[in-house]
Amino acid sequence: MTEVRVRTEPATATPGALAARTSALAAEAGHSRRPSRWRSHVRSVLKHVGLVALAVVMIYPLIWLLVSSIKPTDLIFRDLSLIPAETDLSNYTEGWNALGRPFGHYLMNSAIVVLGSLVGNLIACSMAAYAFARLEFRGRRVWFAIMLMTIMLPIHVIIVPQYIMFSQVGWINTFWPLVVPKLLATDAFFVFLMVQFFRGIPRELDEAARLDGCGHGRIYTLIMMPLALPALATTAIFTFIWTWNDFFSQLIFLTSPEMHTAPVALRTFLDSTGQSSWGPMFAMSIVSIVPVFLAFLFGQKYLVKGIATTGIK
Repeated sequence: MTEVRVRTEPATATPGALAARTSALAAEAGHSRRPSRWRSHVRSVLKHVGLVALAVVMIYPLIWLLVSSIKPTDLIFRDLSLIPAETDLSNYTEGWNALGRPFGHYLMNSAIVVLGSLVGNLIACSMAAYAFARLEFRGRRVWFAIMLMTIMLPIHVIIVPQYIMFSQVGWINTFWPLVVPKLLATDAFFVFLMVQFFRGIPRELDEAARLDGCGHGRIYTLIMMPLALPALATTAIFTFIWTWNDFFSQLIFLTSPEMHTAPVALRTFLDSTGQSSWGPMFAMSIVSIVPVFLAFLFGQKYLVKGIATTGIK
């Protein structure tokens, strides 16, 4: 007879054995995860390096402009390095007084146009957006489609009819052609942006307000406008930047030097003295960029929030 012995595992393992086996499994899992973690870390580093390099490429023209504004004019295009061999801060004082008037006069003209455009777009575009988003009227979808189609019209198509119309009413060489159209909700992009935002506001708020006796005027001013602050901030920032940097329409409608805005005045540096005053022009370009930079710096949070909450993908 042959004796057969069967070796069986105990039904229950001791706590020490379980702890040892758990630690061994954890060590194996950690060892297997190390390569994947290392690869993800390298991938993240490479991504950030690429983003930094792209940011440097994008900001290089601005840095070059800033450095060139403190260089003598004869060294601007002969010395292309970002570390100037010689500095000349007189470009700022010379540029400020080079056009017969202080450059602050042209900055003030730009501020007047920007302020009028801001008020017009915030009021008119929000009212038009409320009408498209909340009111029921005949042909609403057709008019909304026509409004969206105007976004595709370049300014060069409408500038000649506008010039003829404003010339007949005597508004050429005034700020009215640049401000009055904003009061008529002509910027379809901002109307569309606010319509998307208003559509995201629950209609139950309107119904509750009507039960309290509110009409469309009070619903618009007391409910919609406070809730639409992100969209209004986005409209204000875009209007400020686009109007401040506008050159073509301001050059067409503002004919006399005393009515020129900052972008048009900068162009005058190229032929005001019969030669190109690059140093003073670059210096005043830096001065004119500062308001745009500050507007984007302090309004970036509202700009991102407004775009994210309006349903624009």
